[in-house]
Amino acid sequence: MTGMHHELAYAVTVFMGLFAIMNPIANVPIFLGLTDGDDAATRRKVAGRSLALAFVIVAIFAVAGKLIFDLFGMTMPALRITGGLLVFLIGFHMLQGNGSKVHQPSTDEAKGAREAALGVAVSPLAMPILAGPGTIATAMNFAADGGVTSMLVTIVAFAVLCAITYLLFVSGERFVRLIGASALGVITRMMGLILAVIGTQMVIGGVHGAIRLAG
Repeated sequence: MTGMHHELAYAVTVFMGLFAIMNPIANVPIFLGLTDGDDAATRRKVAGRSLALAFVIVAIFAVAGKLIFDLFGMTMPALRITGGLLVFLIGFHMLQGNGSKVHQPSTDEAKGAREAALGVAVSPLAMPILAGPGTIATAMNFAADGGVTSMLVTIVAFAVLCAITYLLFVSGERFVRLIGASALGVITRMMGLILAVIGTQMVIGGVHGAIRLAG
């Protein structure tokens, strides 16, 4: 019984750690800003695709993160800097009120527009917002704590977190209908500022880590 309680406590710790670093509640307004102008069906597809990709990314790094980093000669600071620059660029466009134009084409073809809109699920939602350097590093640390059991607990905990995040993203559609397009434009600019700051902070953290590695 003591062992079961210990495993349950560990699972809760892993879940809360991943929840804190990914922060799905704070990501809801960002999701709404990035999908501004998309219909409900497209929003659901973007949410599902981004979270599925985020889960795959985190699961892969939880299982073979150290091997992947060693194989390609990658470092966590490099991942932070690259991800930070990408997040800053998206935030900069959103800050100018161009959130939807970042991922929508100039053509009026509906099929092309939807495919371009779904592209935001890959970047920046799945990577680096949902499965960012912090989430990857946290998952790798938890998975390496105690062999196969820790690895499985980490993967299952993140799967549950992805399911909860999907529900939060999808329920955000009601929020869009409630506040209207003009208010969503204001939120888009606010989230753009926040994303730009997050990106800058990621770059600062990456540079700091790179200096420590070099030193």
